[in-house]
Amino acid sequence: MAAAFIDKARITVRAGKGGNGAVAFHREKYVAAGGPDGGDGGDGGSIILQVDDNLSTLMDFRYKRKYVAENGADGQGQRKTGKTGQSLVIKVPRGTLVRDAETGEIIQDMSGDEPFVLCRGGKGGWGNMHFATPTRQVPRFAKAGLEGESHDVILELKLLADVGLVGFPNVGKSTLLSVVSKAQPKIANYHFTTLYPNLGVVYVDEGVSFVLADIPGIIEGAAEGAGLGHDFLRHIDRCRLLVHVVDVSGSEGRDPVADFDAICEELKEYSADLENRPQIVAANKADIMADPELLEQLRAHVEAKGYPLYVISAAAHQGVKELMNAVAAKLSTLPPVRVYEPEYVKRPLEVDTSAPLDIRVEDGTWIVEGPWLQRLIANVNFGDYESRNWFDRMLRESGLFQRMEEMGIQDGDLVSMYGLEFEYQR
Repeated sequence: MAAAFIDKARITVRAGKGGNGAVAFHREKYVAAGGPDGGDGGDGGSIILQVDDNLSTLMDFRYKRKYVAENGADGQGQRKTGKTGQSLVIKVPRGTLVRDAETGEIIQDMSGDEPFVLCRGGKGGWGNMHFATPTRQVPRFAKAGLEGESHDVILELKLLADVGLVGFPNVGKSTLLSVVSKAQPKIANYHFTTLYPNLGVVYVDEGVSFVLADIPGIIEGAAEGAGLGHDFLRHIDRCRLLVHVVDVSGSEGRDPVADFDAICEELKEYSADLENRPQIVAANKADIMADPELLEQLRAHVEAKGYPLYVISAAAHQGVKELMNAVAAKLSTLPPVRVYEPEYVKRPLEVDTSAPLDIRVEDGTWIVEGPWLQRLIANVNFGDYESRNWFDRMLRESGLFQRMEEMGIQDGDLVSMYGLEFEYQR
């Protein structure tokens, strides 16, 4: 059953390739020399991420790991542009972090409603209608479409909750959630009843509400991966406030102070930031408390650390309203739920430029083609000065310009590379 909740997945995504441009000439009775009319290829479809609030896990990505958008269609005669490839929309739960699989850097935090374009489709190639000039009236070439972007990413779900319930298994967190919200978590009298986080909305007063998350019970060693706790500590990362539920009944022979300190140590081991997260302590199961001294020891211990303590019985609905009012009051003083800023910076593409390129002259235009050149152009932002300089440097270091000079290219000659045209200058 533990596998029913999936909160981390690695997937490969690839946008569609652009369609090829067409080589065609106008053919019509009584119309002489109709000229080139090959249309452009359609752009490839993109990979788009969209939040879906009906999803609560990454289970869909457990069995399907590769996502590919549709390619653009090739251009046709009569200046017909090929059909644009259909974009692929991938739905993810709210709160999903998208990380680069190689560096671990955050690409996007899917916490809002706006769709995010993860991979852009390749541009369609130009048809030969673009290459007609007064001196080149019958261009017999067109451009191939560019490859779409591709990426290996890790999806990581971090719940968007204001408040996280933390504590040992079977201390009454699920019962508390069921009492204060409409959530219906599975509840039973054995450890690890909760195998995945449950969310509930708590309405305190008109216009005052918050999202409460029941996190599976943390056990000692969770920060190092022991038990179930480690899998779910990440879901506390966004919580603005922690409600630390401690069993003071003594029914299992546990020491409330030792339990409290053990959980705090796990939070510290996982993250120093989490250790310092504001806490409110809920002393639960007070209605069946065997030794009131246990409660007083806990109260003195936590209040000495600056944490307020509320005595409750979730099962008997005692003290719960006062606790939720205190939680709402504390939340009003805290900053909003954390949204992670993107860290990923698109790096210059590493391209093996050793493979020879195809260089030919057609109608006075130098046409340069080759797989690595096509890939290079697809990843250059020609609107950026540094990106253009990097592109020029890559071409020079590959020996392309030297080879073209040996073949007789002159200053001012037109060079065409996959839809990119420029006048050659030494």
